[in-house]
Amino acid sequence: MIRAIVGANWGDEGKGKLTDLLAEGSDLVVRFQGGANAGHTIINEHGKFALHLLPSGIFRPQVINVIGPGVALDPEAFFRELDEVLSRGIKHPSLVISDRAQVLMDFHILLDTLEEERLGRRKFGSTKSGIAPFYSDKFAKVGIQACQLLDRDLLYDRLQGSLVKKNVLMEHLYHHAPLSAEELTEKYYAFGQRLKPFLGDTTKILNDAHKAGKSILLEGQLGALRDPDHGIYPYTTSSSPLAGYAAVGAGLPPYAITEVLAVTKAYSSSVGAGYFPSQLHGDEAEELRKRGGDAGEYGAKTGRPRDVGWFDAVATRYGCLTQGATACAMTNLDVLSYLDEIPVCVAYQLDGNIITHFPATPDLARVTPVYETLPGWKTDVRGVTDEKALPEACRAYVRFIEEKIQTPITLLSTGPRREEIIRRG
Repeated sequence: MIRAIVGANWGDEGKGKLTDLLAEGSDLVVRFQGGANAGHTIINEHGKFALHLLPSGIFRPQVINVIGPGVALDPEAFFRELDEVLSRGIKHPSLVISDRAQVLMDFHILLDTLEEERLGRRKFGSTKSGIAPFYSDKFAKVGIQACQLLDRDLLYDRLQGSLVKKNVLMEHLYHHAPLSAEELTEKYYAFGQRLKPFLGDTTKILNDAHKAGKSILLEGQLGALRDPDHGIYPYTTSSSPLAGYAAVGAGLPPYAITEVLAVTKAYSSSVGAGYFPSQLHGDEAEELRKRGGDAGEYGAKTGRPRDVGWFDAVATRYGCLTQGATACAMTNLDVLSYLDEIPVCVAYQLDGNIITHFPATPDLARVTPVYETLPGWKTDVRGVTDEKALPEACRAYVRFIEEKIQTPITLLSTGPRREEIIRRG
């Protein structure tokens, strides 16, 4: 069986916990896109971890963890993260990196940072992790694959070609010192030697595992609304977080993915720029942000306060649609226990009309949310593992959302820990 776990919204939906949970029954866990620009927060018996590049199966000794060719591999971030995990007593995970994965270099991070500063108020909300410049290089065919780090002369030649245009930008647009191909060659050749034991043909490994009937879990980053084709462009990431891309970014046939679990919170949240129709402000937002999750609603990568709002059924239904979700998992249900009433966004008003579809960005910028209000349950449900033990108002809230998003909700998370889960259906 091959299952993809992906985000139904803007990202930060709680996918890390679900991947950590479902890794128990998996033989392989695969990261298929993105890089160290976002994170998955995991709380288990070992403690609390924020993973950025490492697959969330690293805490399961039986799991083979794979970083696929669709990932932006930052060697410096990878080794920093691996060393941090090992320093906390985690056994060295079984880990393979695609030799075709392309390398995110420190000049990508520099370019990302300089460009966001140049854009000023027009910036896109980048985490300044180098993702946009990295994917620009990848599709301009001046990127460098991990396997090319092992050949010093080839690496130097590739870097020389890549830096021609970059140094023009450095000098004339950013007024920054030029980049040195010689210095970069030495630094990344050394990284190549450290990476060499991890590199392999992950496409063959995954296809052999699939043919052998192994269970494979594909782990997505961010969410559907950050997809560059289907999301709130241009306030998106630079790789596709959709389950449809998982086959490409991992290296598996599309028909092999038989389950797609889209993850959403019991309310809405977002980090980064872009439009968020149900966003709350002021004291109401701060109260929800403070209660959200184990440490509040703050980005796992940046620490930035997340924007928070009421559950957006329009956006989530669209997210489940574009993900091709066969089921949905709802996280942070326990967070809403303090409320007397809970609004749910069920439609948008656009130019005097009521719409229930998720529009393109120019129209999305002009919508106002239409709410239905449901009664709260005013009972702490953290740690509940039996749906029957939930208050009726809580169960009714879940059923209402399930109907609105037109996707069965099969998992309910009632706290940040692995075991705080309800299985439905």
